[in-house]
Amino acid sequence: MTWKDEHHKKADNHIIRNIHFFSDLSPEETKDVEQHIIKKIFSKDQIVLSEEETSTYMYLVYSGKVRVVKISDDGREQIITIHKKGDFFGEMSLLDGKTAPATIIAHEDAMIGLLHKIDFEQHLLSHEGIRRKIIDLLCLRLRDAWMMVKILSFDSAEDRVIVALDQLKGLYGVRDDRGVIINIKVTHQLIASYASVARETATRILNKLEKTGEIVTLENKSFLLKDAFFCKIRAMSDIVRLDTV
Repeated sequence: MTWKDEHHKKADNHIIRNIHFFSDLSPEETKDVEQHIIKKIFSKDQIVLSEEETSTYMYLVYSGKVRVVKISDDGREQIITIHKKGDFFGEMSLLDGKTAPATIIAHEDAMIGLLHKIDFEQHLLSHEGIRRKIIDLLCLRLRDAWMMVKILSFDSAEDRVIVALDQLKGLYGVRDDRGVIINIKVTHQLIASYASVARETATRILNKLEKTGEIVTLENKSFLLKDAFFCKIRAMSDIVRLDTV
């Protein structure tokens, strides 16, 4: 094995051990799981897993990003979430044997590791610490689902775009002295897919938010969220709490 190969092997193990329910594995157990992960390279916009395949594999993102989408009958994508390096998805389908109602697509060139259901069951479900952490993970996934329900609960397209930006802030936000930067390239189509609106509608709303000083589009196509944006989010959250009392 060359030094470069050894370097990549250590990096792969580091990714596995950073995953919440893998973190209690011993070095030997981690190495054993790693040997059962199939790594594949996917080009931008290439399908990683179709909805029909999601009951057979969970996946880990070794590099790049993937988007989890629901494809409508007319071919439009509704983005559920985006996963980056170190993220994983599909463990729920391996637990109950049901397909996830989503398709996994490479958002950019990516290396993805696929772990088969059989190996998942043999190497993980017999581990008590992992079973406890899976419960924690299911709670986290449920909160993510609630967020999507929250976005779609707003009748106003503008409100849905604002809440979608807030969700991206929670996933990729980095604070600096100007506000919070969504630290990924954010296209208007991406926002439209999150908010379930037409791209033209998303563009109009984003331009309006920029004119009112609530957001700033940076040179690398990321967004800076300003204090005025968070004031609006807090006001919307107050309305939601009042409506649910």
